[in-house]
Amino acid sequence: MTFPLQTGATNVGEPWLNITIFGVFIAITLVIVLRASRNNKTAADYYAAGRSFTGPQNGTAIAGDYLSAASFLGIVGAIAINGYDGFLYSIGFLVAWLVALLLVAEMMRNTGKFTMADVLSFRLRQLPIRIAAAVTTLAVCFFYLLAQMAGAGALVSLLLGIDDRLGQSLVITIVGGLMILYVLVGGMKGTTWVQIIKACLLIAGAFIMTIWVLALHDFNLSTLLGAAIETSGNPAIIEPGLKYGVSETSKLDFISLALALVLGTAALPHVLMRFYTVPTAKEARRSVVWAIWLIGAFYLFTLVLGYGAGALIGAERIQAAPGGVNSAAPLLAFELGGPILLGIISAVAFATILAVVAGLTITAAASFAHDIYANVIRKGRVNPDGEIKVARRTVVVIGILSIAGGIGAQGQNVAFLVALAFAVAASANLPTILYSLFWKRFTTQGAVWSMYGGLGAAIVLIAFSPVVSGTPTSMIPGTDFAVFPLSNPGIVSIPLAFFLGWLGTVLDKRSEDPAKQAEMEVRSMTGVGAEKAVEH
Repeated sequence: MTFPLQTGATNVGEPWLNITIFGVFIAITLVIVLRASRNNKTAADYYAAGRSFTGPQNGTAIAGDYLSAASFLGIVGAIAINGYDGFLYSIGFLVAWLVALLLVAEMMRNTGKFTMADVLSFRLRQLPIRIAAAVTTLAVCFFYLLAQMAGAGALVSLLLGIDDRLGQSLVITIVGGLMILYVLVGGMKGTTWVQIIKACLLIAGAFIMTIWVLALHDFNLSTLLGAAIETSGNPAIIEPGLKYGVSETSKLDFISLALALVLGTAALPHVLMRFYTVPTAKEARRSVVWAIWLIGAFYLFTLVLGYGAGALIGAERIQAAPGGVNSAAPLLAFELGGPILLGIISAVAFATILAVVAGLTITAAASFAHDIYANVIRKGRVNPDGEIKVARRTVVVIGILSIAGGIGAQGQNVAFLVALAFAVAASANLPTILYSLFWKRFTTQGAVWSMYGGLGAAIVLIAFSPVVSGTPTSMIPGTDFAVFPLSNPGIVSIPLAFFLGWLGTVLDKRSEDPAKQAEMEVRSMTGVGAEKAVEH
């Protein structure tokens, strides 16, 4: 699903108009962030927005957090190029959300305080669990940030006609700087408002483009699919297997991808952290309902937009544009409504990237400052101001690392890069979350083995996969040390992490406090005591 960046392509639309629309969006959102930041006085204000958002507001923000550049730029491009197999990303992301809600969302909201480590360390030993949870959270956020940065570089490069790596690197650096500014100033409250606005704009923009594409094809999906076949010259674009049915290896890769997508969401720290921004478990449930409707509708739109891009533009033009496959949605906007619609849709996509990277960054910063600094280094003896200062310094470090990683990930399909982040999350976090919530015997040793083992296995397999080397579209072209044949490690690393959690527990001679386990079970199931706990 990755394509090389083509050179010699021209820009689309009017660069001055695109920059103007971008500037207006950035100015408006910065004003909102500044206004929202006035009340950031405590750790709860900075990390959890003072738990001041209603269910519908938080549900919209969850949709804003979840509908990333991968959902808009990556999936539309994947469907335009690979047809049915590209739509599997949409299906996987949506089904994954339902799994997350049914298994962990409300229970974690009832048990936790600010971060995933608060939940995992509730009945297990604090020191090793908080360190392990912080390490896995930072790793997941880093992989996810790679995708967003690569999407930002592709999008702005298309709009400004930048088709060299140096220019794209500069774009990614500017995006990283804006992200750092948003999070430093606004905290979770400012980030949440940006996500709410971005979700409304993204879904509205996708809806308008969907209706427009359908209107051009007589509101008949069969006519649209026929046009996509005619443009591509390949009837297989509407059938399964164009990408994942070529060989036995590609079929295994699809199973691995599906496991990563469906199980990864339930372990994404930045999505789970959103449930701490509402005052009660009832509002958490309301936010779930809103999120499902918004996310489900959007992923239906991607089917029409992807095939619309395939029909109206064609795979060759998409791959030849700066940004490659990630340019399908902006090119479709230009085809439909000219420079103005292109500028608006691209600005919305840019706001999408900024909102998601802001959410990821504050999650990573909270994990380090709250879990490592406040609870491990200072052992809880720290005032909120000191903790927030450390969080803000962490934001700067994470921003710099994500800029460097995004520069290295240029030209990769962002939906594909996000799938890697999901695989890392599902391997490093999900087994420990599920075991902690549902297995009474689970011990600290099992958690540590599972988290480090799953994380290490996922990263090592990615490093020695075709994603990094061995193909013309790898992150390091011209080298070949790809000894693992699959592009996604989930099929190996996720079962291994579950096994290590079980093995570490059954071999552990130390038992955990049964009273804490019982308290966690009651709180996670009923919410009794949760409201009092999150106030402190």
